[in-house]
Amino acid sequence: MVFKKIISQFYIRRQCRDYGLSLWQCPQFLFLIMGLIIILSSISSYFIGLRFIDDPGIIALIVLSIAVVLFIIAFTITRSFENLAEVSRMKSEFINITSHQLRSPLTNLKWAIEFLTSKEWEGDTEKKEEYQSSLKENISRMTELVDELLIVARLEQGKVPLRRKEVSLEEIIKELISEFKAFAEASKIQIKFYQQENLPKIFIDPSQIKLVVENLIDNAIRYTRSGGVVEIRLEKKNKSLYFEIKDMGVGIPKADQKYIFQKFFRSENVLRNQTQGSGLGLFIAKSIIEKEGGKINFRSEEGKGTTFYFTLPIK
Repeated sequence: MVFKKIISQFYIRRQCRDYGLSLWQCPQFLFLIMGLIIILSSISSYFIGLRFIDDPGIIALIVLSIAVVLFIIAFTITRSFENLAEVSRMKSEFINITSHQLRSPLTNLKWAIEFLTSKEWEGDTEKKEEYQSSLKENISRMTELVDELLIVARLEQGKVPLRRKEVSLEEIIKELISEFKAFAEASKIQIKFYQQENLPKIFIDPSQIKLVVENLIDNAIRYTRSGGVVEIRLEKKNKSLYFEIKDMGVGIPKADQKYIFQKFFRSENVLRNQTQGSGLGLFIAKSIIEKEGGKINFRSEEGKGTTFYFTLPIK
């Protein structure tokens, strides 16, 4: 796994394309150039040292010291460029996603308001009710996006206090499955819940963990094709509770998997399927789980589905 991650760093053109930068602006390419400069500098230092210093040990030490200093400088500069490139990419994604997510409901609101204020349709009660329902739905979508943005801001500023208490994660899951029942049935999707018997209660903030599980169930239903199944498992593993949710959805392409917990990221195949989403849910989920002392991850195969899982410590 580590070896694959190292090798992936050498796919320079793909990395540059992901950041939306030219080759000469790309951090990975700059790091490669700096690496060549370090090698040439080290060789030059060695031959210059041979002319003025007799002790080969001192020469080797000087060359090594120069190489280490240059490498640290190169790494620091490249890392800074990489962070800037990542911020730029995320900013572009934020603008694209928020503009897309807001444009549709705003357009719908515009038409609904124009209809409701038009005298031409004064007697059409059925149509009015339909447009009023549309107004509520689109306002709800915009409110949800704003709420998610506020949660992200608070999480990053460390301003989300955890109100922990002893609760049953099993009961939280059952409650949420019940809430999503209508949505799942409308999508012709079956939710199956498998839980171990006599599971212990855990000391967590129930409202925050509910937010995590809610997001994972919502995603699983949205990305699973009609007639599919969403499987949820809860069991005890060592000193933790283990939660797992498996869908039969579009899956996550390998090239996108490293970005999946980043803010505003949505993979290309998800965008092609036109499912709604801000790209903030998984970032929020990861932040909350880690704040509770747990770990979250996933495994996925494109076209076959995705399994998200997390652990929470039993205290």
